[in-house]
Amino acid sequence: MAFGITRQELMAWKREVSRGEIAFLTHYWLDDRFPGITTVTKVGCSDLDKLRLWCNHNGLDPQYIHQRQPYPHFDLIGNKQTEILRKYGMSDQLKRFELHLSTSTHPSF
Repeated sequence: MAFGITRQELMAWKREVSRGEIAFLTHYWLDDRFPGITTVTKVGCSDLDKLRLWCNHNGLDPQYIHQRQPYPHFDLIGNKQTEILRKYGMSDQLKRFELHLSTSTHPSF
């Protein structure tokens, strides 16, 4: 279940993804498979080759790209999510969702 974003933010992310841009969208999210994880960042791009290259460049396995057309994306959670958001200057998303690097048992992918 996704929550904590506006319709305008979702529509902007979809437009960027559709244009073949690498786009970031962070929202609150709960999934019993990942206890303690409360947010996810979807990194999307309709150009799958570009998204695969982005994953490789950031040490992520492109095998885990969700190839859901028309908005393919890679889900970032845990410490890797925070690391990538910092790397790409997404301080607004880090602050808004209170994301911090930690040494907890959160998955590092």
